[in-house]
Amino acid sequence: MSTPKRTDRVGRLTRMALLSAIALTIFMAEAQLPNPIPIPGIKLGLANIVTVYAMFVLGAGDTLMILVTRVFLGSVFSGQMMTLFYSLAGGLLCWLAMLLLRRRLTRQQIWVCSVIGGACHNAGQLIAAILIAGTPLLAVYLPYLLVAGMAAGLFTGLCAQFLVARLDKIHGG
Repeated sequence: MSTPKRTDRVGRLTRMALLSAIALTIFMAEAQLPNPIPIPGIKLGLANIVTVYAMFVLGAGDTLMILVTRVFLGSVFSGQMMTLFYSLAGGLLCWLAMLLLRRRLTRQQIWVCSVIGGACHNAGQLIAAILIAGTPLLAVYLPYLLVAGMAAGLFTGLCAQFLVARLDKIHGG
């Protein structure tokens, strides 16, 4: 017979593993789609729905673990290890922005957190690209990446907000 603490830990770990697997599956499926926008680094980022959801439902620590797991395994499974640096830089800056905003926003404002997180994600990727390539001129992409990040963040944020509201309703919360 397990103690309540052990059961809670196992449930938490199981939830994190499931969300990591969902995010990784979404990431890999999206990677198979052609990119309709010919600017490097711009995509919808549907796996971030899971990240935004986790930030508001599970908390910052669990979200960070899910994010790092998805980024690392996504790089390994896609065979593009260089993307690890870009995705990790973007993901960590996005996570930090959402962490700071999470305390000030309600569950009805999740989309706001995601919009800012999307812009930070693309800014983080651009910073990594500038550092790796040693080419500060890449900063000319910043306005395009910020707009794209905010647009993608709006979509993923609205999806995450809908998901949170729906699951709250199902669980009576």
